[in-house]
Amino acid sequence: MPDRTDRHSPLVGRLRGLLCFPVTPADPAGGLAADTYRQHLRSSVDGGCAAVFACCGTGEFATLDLAEYATAIRIAADEVAGQVPVIAAIGYGTGLARHYARLAEDAGADGLLVMPPYLITADQDGLRRHYLALADASGLDLILYQRDNAIFAPDTVATLAQHPRIIGLKDGYGDLDLLQRTISAVRTTPDTAGFLYFNGMPTAEMSAPAFRGVGVTLYSSAVYCFAPDIALAFHGALGGGDEVLVQRLLDSFYRPFVELRQRGANYAISLVKAGVRLTGLDVGPVRPPLTEPDPEHVKELARLVEQGRAVLAG
Repeated sequence: MPDRTDRHSPLVGRLRGLLCFPVTPADPAGGLAADTYRQHLRSSVDGGCAAVFACCGTGEFATLDLAEYATAIRIAADEVAGQVPVIAAIGYGTGLARHYARLAEDAGADGLLVMPPYLITADQDGLRRHYLALADASGLDLILYQRDNAIFAPDTVATLAQHPRIIGLKDGYGDLDLLQRTISAVRTTPDTAGFLYFNGMPTAEMSAPAFRGVGVTLYSSAVYCFAPDIALAFHGALGGGDEVLVQRLLDSFYRPFVELRQRGANYAISLVKAGVRLTGLDVGPVRPPLTEPDPEHVKELARLVEQGRAVLAG
């Protein structure tokens, strides 16, 4: 493990603001639509996002082959060109996740978001071994992703946080008692200064006020992919203490959007991709085994976006 006396990762200081999780456009044959991907990335960065998390959950990580993945990360790094950090997802078992980490590093990524290990429900010692191995697999900093079968005990996160290349925890589990105890455990453990926390819940805006209550202000926004004006307005209102606008957007847009998203098994991804198509950018369909949303639900999404924009206009 590399020596350090404090956490001075350049990535830590750059992860501030609204985080974007772009979709991964598909051509008619299901392959990577490179030019469309560049357009999607450029509009995301120009729109004001603070980081690009490429080929993650919204980006259909689990449906991409290794070559598509490496190409997509390279395109993201080239298009973004250092304006904001590019974080690439890695995952599956330890051996394959190491391979993804090296591909991402070679492609120019700035950091890694580690998806839960494939299929296996590991104990805490197994999780520690897995993530420490991945931290040593490349020179990139990585963020733990707590969800599904990767739920960490507070002391596990505290131990992992001592590694100089493990810089944060993204929480997609939503147990705020556990998260508060984790924050306390890390805070009272030596050599963990600067460790970051992210709200990684689906449609994180819905739980963002609650996460702020335990000190977690960073979050990823899938809504930014198709309604950046709404996402940025909410982010600004939340950070600026505009409770009236926060509540109006939660009531008129985010709550009904979450309820719509819950009407389909794949909607956390496929409805977002449909939303991007509504903007006029043809990012293609989702890849198997994901399925497209019901056309009536897409119409409902369009109506909700207009409803959210009406709140901003008012």
